[in-house]
Amino acid sequence: MTLPIRRALLSPYDKTGLIDFARALVALDIEIISTGGTAKSLHAAGIPTIDVSSVTGFPEIMDGRVKTLHPKIHGGFLSVRGNADHEAAQATHGIKNIDLLVSNLYPFEATVAKRADWETTIENIDIGGPAMIRGAAKNHESVTVVVSPEDYNLVLDEIRTLGGNTSQATRRVLAAKAFARTAAYDAAIAQWFSAELGNTTPDYFAIGGKRLQTLRYGENPHQTAALYSSPDQRKGVASAKQVQGKELSYNNINDTDAALDCLSEFRNEAEAACVIVKHANPCGVAMGHSLFEAYGKALACDPVSAFGGIVAFNRNLDEETAFEISKLFTEVIIAPGADDGARAIMAAKKNLRLLLLDEIPNSNAPAISVKSIIGGLLVQTRDGYSVDEMNLRVVTKREPTKAELKDLKFAFRIAKHVKSNAIIYAKNGATVGIGAGQMSRVDAARIAVRKSEDAAKAAGHKVPLVHGSVVASDAFFPFADGLLQAAEAGATAIIQPGGSIKDDEIIHAADAAGLAMIFTGIRHFRH
Repeated sequence: MTLPIRRALLSPYDKTGLIDFARALVALDIEIISTGGTAKSLHAAGIPTIDVSSVTGFPEIMDGRVKTLHPKIHGGFLSVRGNADHEAAQATHGIKNIDLLVSNLYPFEATVAKRADWETTIENIDIGGPAMIRGAAKNHESVTVVVSPEDYNLVLDEIRTLGGNTSQATRRVLAAKAFARTAAYDAAIAQWFSAELGNTTPDYFAIGGKRLQTLRYGENPHQTAALYSSPDQRKGVASAKQVQGKELSYNNINDTDAALDCLSEFRNEAEAACVIVKHANPCGVAMGHSLFEAYGKALACDPVSAFGGIVAFNRNLDEETAFEISKLFTEVIIAPGADDGARAIMAAKKNLRLLLLDEIPNSNAPAISVKSIIGGLLVQTRDGYSVDEMNLRVVTKREPTKAELKDLKFAFRIAKHVKSNAIIYAKNGATVGIGAGQMSRVDAARIAVRKSEDAAKAAGHKVPLVHGSVVASDAFFPFADGLLQAAEAGATAIIQPGGSIKDDEIIHAADAAGLAMIFTGIRHFRH
């Protein structure tokens, strides 16, 4: 059973569009109740409103913490219309129906994003708002609940066309949205508390977010997908500004995130850095004195895989580099900025997405990683360990040279972002061979060499790029075969976690081959 909307309670924090909405309600002969700052805004606009304290017979107290938590408010939302017992209770206690609620909560997520202190953050936890929203949403057969200004016009259109009411279908959609909003809000609070207490595995794990974009489809056309923001509001692809190109796809976003994650390793580098990603794996990473040089070195690692890839930079995109990129089909470019010449060149590529991000993510910032499994969630802390923080130990007779050590550290930074099993060859601040996602580590080493040989032939080089390089492995070598494969390819030094029961055998093989080898003690599996 439904009844026309006679009374509305307006209590939103975000007052966008509220004055026009309230005026429209008054024109429809709907009585308005409001609270605190909302009442002041409506009175100032000349809109008649009844203060909530006049309804409850009780003043707002405790700095506004208690104002709507009262039977005359919640009874007005929760009374089942047509239920004799409920109506008798209303008559006894002087409770009138409230048919419409507008509430959109204190800005808790924004407060956390500003890194506010503990007391300020606590004060931005809304209590009365979620309580009213849940009550109104539960009784959606008779009550319309609005938690977003974007739904004002929908509600007004229905009230006007349906004789003062809203449809059951719309009330159910709005109720579902309301419950999802309070769930995401509580999830943000729970995650903040856990982070503040240093508890990465709480008894109950909550996750939520706001939909930013409905995507055309997921990984494949038969899958539906959307992009949501997370409560931590870290800078990333979700917050990047798209200045040109067609809509981002699920795979574009996933791959761009992988590129940014790897690029974050070079956030504070004095040199320019370029990361090229294909199917969530780096296929070329390099540093250089300029973006042009870094891009050229990264592309040389695997120009075949780079076709249709994602390119990320830690410096503003310039015209010279943009022109070079324009020679190859590229899906997405992401950088802190782009000069006018670069933008003009990219504009000629109508489908290419150019994303600008004012802040490159911090590779060492604490964060939580979540992966869905059948019937559950796998939750872990992000792999934020930097090679610069590790206790590097030379285990061979020969120590690496200064140049080798620099490349070894570079290669191990990349290994952290390549799917396991991963083998990375590097030389002169650039990857020259990448073997990713193999079931066997020796196969990863072979693939990396083969790709390097293919790239060398394509560029007209007689000697494979891996000759004279160093090599990184994301996990220990279980046998000496992978290490020997690297030695045969021309690698001169190796960095790996160590920890195999055959470490002594592998160290002996490295010594016999004249290699320098470093153990990090830290593994970088990425599945």
